[in-house]
Amino acid sequence: MAATALRDDPIRHVVLLILENHSFDQMLGAAKALHPNLDGVDPAHARINRDDRGGLYRQALTTERQMLLDPCHDLECVERQLENGNAGFVLDFARSYPESSAEARGFVMGYYPLGFLPALHGLARDFTICDHWFSSLPGPTWPNRFFALSGTSSGRVDMPHDGSHGLDLAGWFEQTQPTLFDRLNEQAIHWKVYFHDIPQSSVLCRQRLPHNVARYFYIDDFFADAHGAESDFPQFSLIEPDYLGINENDDHPPHDIMKAEKLLADVYNALRANGPLWESTLLVVFYDEHGGFYDHVEPPAATPPDAHREDYGFDRLGVRVPALLVSPWVERRVEPTRFDHTSLLKYLIEKWGLGPLGARAAAASSIAVALTRKSPRPSGDMISRIELTAEQLSAPDPVAEEAAFGAVNAHQAALLTFGDYLRIATVETLPRLVAALARGFEALKRVIEMALGRLYREPKDLPVSITDLDRLAAVRDAATARKLALREDFGRFVAHQKRRAVPELARMIRDGSLSEARRAHAAHALAMISGRGFHRAPDRVAQAQAWLARHRR
Repeated sequence: MAATALRDDPIRHVVLLILENHSFDQMLGAAKALHPNLDGVDPAHARINRDDRGGLYRQALTTERQMLLDPCHDLECVERQLENGNAGFVLDFARSYPESSAEARGFVMGYYPLGFLPALHGLARDFTICDHWFSSLPGPTWPNRFFALSGTSSGRVDMPHDGSHGLDLAGWFEQTQPTLFDRLNEQAIHWKVYFHDIPQSSVLCRQRLPHNVARYFYIDDFFADAHGAESDFPQFSLIEPDYLGINENDDHPPHDIMKAEKLLADVYNALRANGPLWESTLLVVFYDEHGGFYDHVEPPAATPPDAHREDYGFDRLGVRVPALLVSPWVERRVEPTRFDHTSLLKYLIEKWGLGPLGARAAAASSIAVALTRKSPRPSGDMISRIELTAEQLSAPDPVAEEAAFGAVNAHQAALLTFGDYLRIATVETLPRLVAALARGFEALKRVIEMALGRLYREPKDLPVSITDLDRLAAVRDAATARKLALREDFGRFVAHQKRRAVPELARMIRDGSLSEARRAHAAHALAMISGRGFHRAPDRVAQAQAWLARHRR
């Protein structure tokens, strides 16, 4: 049964940006200088960790933009980090990297000075900081993102990594639980996912159904939509960063953190520049998990989301992460309520009368408690635009930047495994003869490409990036070549599914047993992928039916 919708909620659009792998103390702990009541870093009483050699490491300011050694954040590691009142972060890092330097170990305890992060700190100054927002479980990226979008990870608590879970790929890539997007569809709420390369949300198998893929668009469409009419902008948007490309901006080590700052700035600037859209929008920014970096607040107990407790009890939240609520409808303040990723789900369930998404979301505190204003703040009371300097946009260490681009972290390895799985699964959904021909064609294509390369002596280190078709990305290793190839493969998958979506949406539009709202929702999706404008018409269903009749094959 759907929940009762919130009344008098002025927010018509919710935009969600999920970044990766940093703790609250590290990214926003210095904001205690702005808000003395914020549970952040107190330089006069800096917390301490020790390593395996008894070395003492205090919380200390850092301006390091790249951490080439990715701290462990699997369940086993996080549980060690949280031992003895969060005293095991450096010890666990030393266990993962026994030859690491004292400088690298110290970075685990580092935190950024206020103002060093132009976007995150700029928004923290003017909007609401949630200083008790915890990741949903003490583990890595994927299960935490599953919680953020569906209220559960269906018992998963780790990562597929490099394919070591090959016998259980279906457990990872066929998660069948209802998602936020399913609940939005049921209530005919207009939504889009804007992505750069491989959207992690597509790991949820229901997101790969044609009518849902129809709502996936490259990031350029976000900026075009934000520039357009407020009434055309999605009611809910998810922005997925660039995980595998030339400008990896998800904030996962070893990427330069300024790339994520640029993404956040661009998203904010686009919303802020459109007055009517800005005045009706809530931008929610949080990190999926802490990435192995120190935070001093011990995670509290939590409600298990469902009966899946094969690998973990899901009875404790994960490490605290940075989270901001950005809107003219929030104050410049700290919100101390305990949240986790399902707190956003709780708000959306109540806001739009959505169906349930598990026991954790049902028990969560809604972020609605932070939306306290009766009228929007005046435009001059908030930062108008975030600009990064040329120095901030330039890699401080080109050698480290090159090494980072060639590295493959656990999240990327999991996405690459997913890409291989998706390619095989897509072929196997075809009729048997066609699938066999497709596999044969792929093999023949590889042979022909190798022959042509030798004949014309074409360089083998210049594959084309799918999101920048005029840009040639120099590739000096197989891992990077595989990343870029997967981007192109996924682009073809999206195009294939959108073609399949047309007859599926047509059936929904013509189905008189569906509510008018559901049929209009399908017409809206058809309008997006066909480039037609009939979704703006009062009789959009009739307009869509007429268009389909003219183009019936």
